Amino acid sequence: MFIGHFAVGFGAKQAQPTISLGTLFLAAQWLDLLWPTLLLLGVEQVTISPGITVVNPLDFTHYPISHSLLMVMVWSMLFGLGYWLLKKNRIGAVILGLCVLSHWLLDVIMHRPDLPLYPGDAPMLGLGLWNSLWGTILVEGLCFAVGLALYIRATRAKNKKGIFGLWSLAAFLVVIQFGNLFGPPPPDVAGIAWAGHLQWLFVLWAYWIDRNRVPLTKDKAVNKGVLAHSA
Repeated sequence: MFIGHFAVGFGAKQAQPTISLGTLFLAAQWLDLLWPTLLLLGVEQVTISPGITVVNPLDFTHYPISHSLLMVMVWSMLFGLGYWLLKKNRIGAVILGLCVLSHWLLDVIMHRPDLPLYPGDAPMLGLGLWNSLWGTILVEGLCFAVGLALYIRATRAKNKKGIFGLWSLAAFLVVIQFGNLFGPPPPDVAGIAWAGHLQWLFVLWAYWIDRNRVPLTKDKAVNKGVLAHSA
């Protein structure tokens, strides 16, 4: 899954408007931001096997640190704890932890049975939606549309940057999604890892977008203050 994970970041803004979209993206994509580094270090492994699923040519042979359920739960708690220590926002910490966990839950829907429950000789889970091209397009597209709609409902652009920044990011993510679906397999594992690190640009892009948008809750608070003052 690709844009479905970003959909979680977009949608979570509705639940906690004070958290930057960049931080929400960081949480929702944390596992896939960690994984490329572990690939480059040789700690985790993947092979390119065209045809292993209809949609995705990657055979995830060993990734217990970034994608086993036990370690994902650890990452979720650490991410939430880190945010709470910085911001003292308990609800925000819980939401960010759930964003991290959501990544694994969405991956279970898409992957073939290659997601371990824990590091070591563990049972593997995966429902295999990647074996259906149209199923993948429908599920990811619907998730992305709902997440983006929730973000738009939760925020308002302060300026043109807030409008064009958001829509250009959304369009770029969709273009990459279709490239992943219909493009050729990656040339080598190193290329996969370095391309994975480019996702940090989406996190930075999201921080910039959120600086040019404001939560609608702020607008409501201002309007209430104006009405109270008028009364």
